[in-house]
Amino acid sequence: MRIIGGKFRGRRFNPPAKNWPTRPTTDFAKEGLFNILINNFDFAELKVLDLFGGTGNHSYEFISRGCEDVTYVDKFPGAVRFVKKTAEELDIQDHIRIVRGDVFRFMETAGQQYDYIFAGPPYALPTIDIIPDEIFRNKLLAPGGWFVMEHNPNHAYEKHPNYFQERHYGKTIFSFFRPEE
Repeated sequence: MRIIGGKFRGRRFNPPAKNWPTRPTTDFAKEGLFNILINNFDFAELKVLDLFGGTGNHSYEFISRGCEDVTYVDKFPGAVRFVKKTAEELDIQDHIRIVRGDVFRFMETAGQQYDYIFAGPPYALPTIDIIPDEIFRNKLLAPGGWFVMEHNPNHAYEKHPNYFQERHYGKTIFSFFRPEE
């Protein structure tokens, strides 16, 4: 995996992925997603939430591109340790809040809103389809913000009231949601 753009562009990192319950977003899909985001947001102004953060792939990309307020959430201890170590190596500890915990509990207790939320849950997660509902029920997305969920073709969200588009990168699909106006 590598950081695609910004001040850490080209930086590679290799998580000790043996037996990890993570599925990092491919560089191809991440590059496509960030090409969309860069044309719609000023990263320096964003408050970002990275749910099921895994290796921290998305968090690093945002910080590399100027975002100074990222919250990373994952419950897997190995991933959290890796992200803490990588944050120290990149000297970005002041820009990332690392939360080890259950994503659904976090959503219920976050008590704040974010301009951009990304969720990269395990595709086989039994509760994957309620994630968009939980984002909006807990009012986590700020007005004008976007929520993007990564999933595979076994899931579809076109009928969700907050859905507005999706993009396909091979078998990786990003569904985009925003608050109702």
